[in-house]
Amino acid sequence: MDDIVIKLTADFLKSLAHPARIQILKMLVQGERCVCELIPVLDIEQSNLSQHLGILRKQGLINSRKEGTKVFYYVVHPAVFEIIALVEKILGDQISQSQSLLKLLK
Repeated sequence: MDDIVIKLTADFLKSLAHPARIQILKMLVQGERCVCELIPVLDIEQSNLSQHLGILRKQGLINSRKEGTKVFYYVVHPAVFEIIALVEKILGDQISQSQSLLKLLK
């Protein structure tokens, strides 16, 4: 694989590597959301939320539109939800395997 593609892939995965950013994306799965809807659920400061939104936007995963004084965010590439679901499946499989091993050791 080309070094540039590897670097871009790593950068893409880094953009997902924070619980707040995963939560933001999970909230956007149902459609666009206003920042005012994200803050109470995520329980983080607006400045911190802005940083996370900026990272996701820079990666091209989300975009925004302004309506009056409100800013609404939406997902540009819905395939990101498939990536998150795949990671959750892998984690679930790993947990199941670990539990099976623990039962064998008892």
